[in-house]
Amino acid sequence: MTAGYILLNKNPGQSSFETLGAVKKAFGTGKVGHTGTLDKFARGLLLALVGRAVKLASWFSTCDKRYRACVKFGEETDTLDPEGKIIARAPVPRRQALEEILPRFTGPILQSPPLYSAVHIAGERAHKLARAGIRAEMIQRPVTVYSLRLLSWDPPVGELEIHCSKGTYIRSLARDIALALSSRAHLVSLTRTQVGNFSVEGAVPSDADLQSIRDALRPLDSGLFSALGICSVSVDEETALALRRGRALGSFEQLSFPGDANTLALFGPRSFAALVEKKENRWKYGYVNVQD
Repeated sequence: MTAGYILLNKNPGQSSFETLGAVKKAFGTGKVGHTGTLDKFARGLLLALVGRAVKLASWFSTCDKRYRACVKFGEETDTLDPEGKIIARAPVPRRQALEEILPRFTGPILQSPPLYSAVHIAGERAHKLARAGIRAEMIQRPVTVYSLRLLSWDPPVGELEIHCSKGTYIRSLARDIALALSSRAHLVSLTRTQVGNFSVEGAVPSDADLQSIRDALRPLDSGLFSALGICSVSVDEETALALRRGRALGSFEQLSFPGDANTLALFGPRSFAALVEKKENRWKYGYVNVQD
């Protein structure tokens, strides 16, 4: 069974789930997933996992992200994006005031997710409650903004470059910056340029033909795990075969695992064999690359 990953350049107007439709069609399988949702109005990098690789999604989920966001000040919409209706207006701030306040939103911060988001509230998605007219309480969550700078200013729109941790809502960030300036705001466009060390540059367009999507499939190689910050260890073919068969890790006396690593990718002479994790000071399987 085909297994690998694809860097997709998502077009606005499609949900992340809808974007995967072409990938499913290209490979003739429903075993396709992504590693982090992009809002429907947004564009940019979407990592698609194909086949058994979907089980690696949790190792991608910790990646930081980079975005470019165009923020329109003076108006806030209910969805905090261009698809919503205007619910509040306020004066547009000056450029100097905007630049001076950005450091307050850099580093560890608390933010409330948007009302229209996929966050679960009592077992229901927040956006479903919002569309039903139910205003749920959105609990603040800790996130980290590693860097935040103003790229351009054409009042009332400012373009921000953001480097942030997983779980950061750029719509909420724009809302909170505006409120701190006694203004209101919403996003008019959003582009995700990077996920971890994976860049949108060179990503295949999500509306490309099926053969181009097939050709864009990347293997589960050492480069992938290096980009995820996971060390690779080489083993012989006999050991690789035993790993794929799930033999107890304690029986591999010949293996010398680096003492300071908690996750390792093990490779045989020809291909990736398994991902192992250290839990409670013992090595355990995280993922086995079973081959047909």
